[in-house]
Amino acid sequence: MVRTIRNIYCVGRNYGLHAAELGNDVPDEPMIFLKPTHALAPLDGGELILPGGRGELHYETELVIRIGRDYASGAQVDELADGMALGIDFTLRDVQSVIKKKGQPWLPAKGFLNSAPLSPFRPFPGLAALKAQEFVLKKNGAEAQRGNVNDMIFDLQTIVDYIARHYGLGAGDIIYTGTPAGVAPVSDGDLLELFWGGERFGCAVIRLNK
Repeated sequence: MVRTIRNIYCVGRNYGLHAAELGNDVPDEPMIFLKPTHALAPLDGGELILPGGRGELHYETELVIRIGRDYASGAQVDELADGMALGIDFTLRDVQSVIKKKGQPWLPAKGFLNSAPLSPFRPFPGLAALKAQEFVLKKNGAEAQRGNVNDMIFDLQTIVDYIARHYGLGAGDIIYTGTPAGVAPVSDGDLLELFWGGERFGCAVIRLNK
């Protein structure tokens, strides 16, 4: 069954080591931003066209959950989520540095076309299973990032409650839940592969346009 994705919520700075590697303060509440649905792209083994010539373009590997029912007060993540996937929050880092200094929205650095590639969704395995496995990004065959939901600053329950309270949360919404340490630039021709518990969920070859 194919479900239409409505909102793409993203959580910034949700892993302490990632915040530290970029010189950012650890937030005292979830940092939520949105990406347009036009940012979505499949991690299906094909080429992924991304912007070149705009400074460094960084990968940020993330666990993604899909909401299968409308939120009601007190609802638990295991009741709300019906799917999980792995995705990449691509970021134009030099662009982001400039707009952060100006106090401008992150959209130019985070919301461009194909900036939210995503593996196919699998049935949500439950929080206990998520905590027992790690997700990994390999770049050209070498491990580049490794993360586990146990290391999140704000856990999944806190995230869904916060989003629901402030912005609304319902069936068809997806949440990119934050990236661990190890973000770095991509180059034209790089092969990116995403794994969870040793199983490859998706991959793509990067092509930077001019």
